[in-house]
Amino acid sequence: MADALKWTRADFPADFVFGVATSAYQIEGQAYGNAGKNHWDSFAATPGNVIKGENGAIACDHYHRYPEDLALVNNAGLDAYRFSAAWSRVIPDGIGQPNPEGLDFYDRLVDEICAQHLKPCLTLYHWELPSPLADLGGWCNAEIVNWFAEYSDTILSRIGDRLYATAPINEPWCVGWLSHFMGLHAPGLRDIRAAARAMHHVLLAQAHALDVIRSHNAGRPGVVFNFEYPLPVDSTAEATAAAECYDAIYNRWFLEATCNGVYPGEALRYLEPWLPSGWESDLDKIAVPVDWYGVNYYTRKLLGPSPDGPLPAVAEHVGDLPQTSMGWEIFPSGIRGFLERVHTASKGRAPIFVTENGLASNDTIVDGIINDTARIDYLNAHLAEVRTAIDHGVPVAGYFIWSLLDNYEWALGYDKRFGLVHVDFETLKRTPKASWFALRDALKS
Repeated sequence: MADALKWTRADFPADFVFGVATSAYQIEGQAYGNAGKNHWDSFAATPGNVIKGENGAIACDHYHRYPEDLALVNNAGLDAYRFSAAWSRVIPDGIGQPNPEGLDFYDRLVDEICAQHLKPCLTLYHWELPSPLADLGGWCNAEIVNWFAEYSDTILSRIGDRLYATAPINEPWCVGWLSHFMGLHAPGLRDIRAAARAMHHVLLAQAHALDVIRSHNAGRPGVVFNFEYPLPVDSTAEATAAAECYDAIYNRWFLEATCNGVYPGEALRYLEPWLPSGWESDLDKIAVPVDWYGVNYYTRKLLGPSPDGPLPAVAEHVGDLPQTSMGWEIFPSGIRGFLERVHTASKGRAPIFVTENGLASNDTIVDGIINDTARIDYLNAHLAEVRTAIDHGVPVAGYFIWSLLDNYEWALGYDKRFGLVHVDFETLKRTPKASWFALRDALKS
C-alpha cells in the first residue's frame, strides 16, 4: 500500500481546485445555537433506524471548533471548503422568523473560511428538513418549492456575497428515493407515491433555488448529483433489466431532467402513475442552466432481480473487488465513466467538479499515528481516473475529498470513518491521519 500521493498540483490544470467536503448535521452539533428540530432528530430517536440510536446533537462540535477545523483545511494546502447550512438552524420552523444565532454562526464561519484563504462552497440543503415542514408533508408537499426558496433567500442574503460556489441540494436521489422509497434515511418512508413526488419536487425546488442564488450573485450556481456504476450481476435478461432500471432511477433521472428537461422512459415506466398532476409542464422549469456540475462518486453496484417483487425493486450482489468498511466495492474507473457521462449529457456546457469522493476505513490510533494507507491508495486510483478524463477532453475543474473529519454517518451513526482527520468522539480531539499528511505533501510540493 502507498504512503504517499502520486499526484501533485503540477499534474492538473493550473486553476484546478482541490478541496474537502463536510455537511452541517454530520459535524456541527445540532444542540447548539438555538437550532430547531429536524427530521433526523426524530428519525434517530426511533428505535431501529440508526445504529446505537446515535444522533447529531453534538457530532464533532464544529459549531465551536470551526477555527481549528478550517486551519486543518488550510494547513493541508487545500484551496476550497465545501460545507452545508442547516435549514433548521437558519429558520427553526422552516418558514417564518429566522434565528439570529444561526445566521451569526454562518456569518462567522464564512469569514473564517475566507480568513484561511479558502474558497467557500455552500450547499443549501444536505438532508436536514425542519420538523414543522416534515409535519406538513415535507418533500411530498409541492409547497416545499416555495419554502426552500424562502430559506435560500434568507441565508444567501447574509452570506452570499462571499461565496465561491453554491449548490441548492446535495444528492437529490438520497432526498427522494433513499429516504422515501427505501426508507433508509429520514423521513424513513417506503412508499413509491411519496418517492415519485419527492423526486419531482426536489428538482423543482433546486431550479427555483438556482434563481435565488443568481439573484444574490452568491457565487457560481451549480448542481450536485450522486452516481453509482450499475452492472448486471450476470448475463440474464432479468439482471440486465434490473441494472437498467437502477441506472434510470439512480443516475439518469436527476441528470437528464436538469440538463435536458426529460425523465428517462425506463424510470417513468414505474414512477409516472405516482407523479403529481401536471408534472410534464414542470420539466421546462427544471431544466435550467448552471455554471458547473458536481459528481459525487464512491462505488459500483452489481444488480439483479429482487425476490421481493417486480421492478423497480432490485437486488444488490457482492462482487469480487476490494471493499471499503461501508461494504462498497472500490471501482475507480467508474468515476471517469460518470465524468464523461455528465459531459455528454450536459453537451459540454459547463465544467465539472468531483464534489465528493472518499473511503471509509477502520482507522485506529497506534502510538499517536493513524496509518490509513488504504485511503491513500483510494485517492491515488481515483485521481488517476480524473486525470484520464481530463486527457479525454472532459473539463474537470476540481476534486473534493469526503470528508475532512470522521463524523456522524447518518443511519450508521459514528461507526464509519471517512475523515482525513480522526475524531475521538469522547474527547472530540482531532488527529490528522497519514492521508492528511500525504495530501499536504502533495499539494505543497
